[in-house]
Amino acid sequence: MSGVHKYPTISFRISPRERDEIEAKIKASGMQKKDYFVRSCIYNKVCVVGKKEVIYQLVEELQLMQYNIVLFGKLNAAVSIRLKRVFQST
Repeated sequence: MSGVHKYPTISFRISPRERDEIEAKIKASGMQKKDYFVRSCIYNKVCVVGKKEVIYQLVEELQLMQYNIVLFGKLNAAVSIRLKRVFQST
């Protein structure tokens, strides 16, 4: 069937300079364009710059995680002390 593909297409716009750079990297890699894009997107690190609101939410979430880790560490220490006492008394 014409016009029907098994997998969806991804497209985006780039500047002529960006296209030249990408094409040069693809040529140097020796890979097909599709394979180059897939590997680049999946395996390369990407730096994401967010809005202040998003960053504040992330900071709050990280602080909560840190609090929970500290709390878990204290609980773990308390349980360990109690278990030592139980095993020493038997």
